[in-house]
Amino acid sequence: MDTENVSSQKLNWSALEYEEKERSMDWFWALGIIVITSSIAAIIFNDYFFAVLLILSGLLLGFFAVKKPDMISYEMNDMGLKIGSRIYPYENIKSFWVQTPQQDKPNTKSLLFIKSERIFMPIITVPITEEITEEIHSALSSKGIAEEEMRQHPSEKIMEVLGF
Repeated sequence: MDTENVSSQKLNWSALEYEEKERSMDWFWALGIIVITSSIAAIIFNDYFFAVLLILSGLLLGFFAVKKPDMISYEMNDMGLKIGSRIYPYENIKSFWVQTPQQDKPNTKSLLFIKSERIFMPIITVPITEEITEEIHSALSSKGIAEEEMRQHPSEKIMEVLGF
């Protein structure tokens, strides 16, 4: 993660789109076996649409498993939080939470959680470095945004365990 503090009103950093994981050939074999056997079962039960859906899903999972993550740029400025080319104005941010590694949980990552007004996926998770956690916290607090404790969604943790 690359961090750059331009001024007191503007904070820039960049991070990978997602944490890249090394997958062995066994992982791909397991994916293939699961997709093929599930598709055969769907065909046996005359559910051809579901069989096609399983095959397409398996191909997409395989594609995304080998895709390299992009570097995403983040910026906090006077207008709001900018993620890539999309900006989230401060007035559309309902609350935030800055997660830092704790002594009792050393494997926790520094993350910024933003609860927005979006209907689909209202909580946005942004990777940050420990060096800028205080600056982000004070910048969002100074804009009058409420601080509300948030955690990673259990589905994200399950996906991490499964190797995604």
